[in-house]
Amino acid sequence: MAHLAIRHDRWGPAVLGLGTLVAALVAVEILIRIGLINRFVMPLPSEVLLALERVVAEEGVLHRFLVTAGEALGAGVLLTVVGVPLGILLDRVELARRATETWVAGFAAAPIVLVYPLFLVIFGRSAWTIVMIGALAGLPPVILKTLEGLRAVPPVFVDVGRSFNLGDWQQFRMIKLPAALPSIFVGVRLGLIFALINVVGVEFLINFGGLGPLINELAERYDLPGTYAAIAFVVLVSICFFAVLERIERWLRPGS
Repeated sequence: MAHLAIRHDRWGPAVLGLGTLVAALVAVEILIRIGLINRFVMPLPSEVLLALERVVAEEGVLHRFLVTAGEALGAGVLLTVVGVPLGILLDRVELARRATETWVAGFAAAPIVLVYPLFLVIFGRSAWTIVMIGALAGLPPVILKTLEGLRAVPPVFVDVGRSFNLGDWQQFRMIKLPAALPSIFVGVRLGLIFALINVVGVEFLINFGGLGPLINELAERYDLPGTYAAIAFVVLVSICFFAVLERIERWLRPGS
């Protein structure tokens, strides 16, 4: 019985999520067929499913998928290796935090994608433009959540470290950073969302890269099922990244 309970706990959420998705697609299919949703705006989900094979076979979608995934990975690595240290810096330097925290929060709401002409001048029509805009768009949540996690460490934890005569670096490595990891990972997840949105958006705008240009091409052909099928691959990129990030978090926090 215990074994069955463990399996239920492990697969229950996945089954519920998949069942909800299938039910939603069936409901949309019915609404389109009875005319409550215009099929010239949204194609039948069954047509999108049939278009998946065609898009894979005729549009080179697997290569495009890898290109977009690589650009998103580059942006994700960049926003992490830059954003987390900046959050740590703001936690350590009070004057810098008070001077820039509001600006960073405001920067999170800025439409970074609109500055792509400037990045085209700097980096040219290349993957670097896409990666840099994606990373820049994802920096604010990483910085802010890192800062939030470090500042939320209970003072009693720090006091215990002092009682063991731990130095500043030892307290940071053994106490503050592990305690802040959940918040840091939330920031990285949010940063990846912003990064992926901007990666695909810039690909679409400059017609360069992987899935973004494909969506543009299919939309210009008014191939609605193919367009939605290509968008489904963008969602798949996001799912892959979040699955990998969850495994990394479990590895860094084995007791979670």
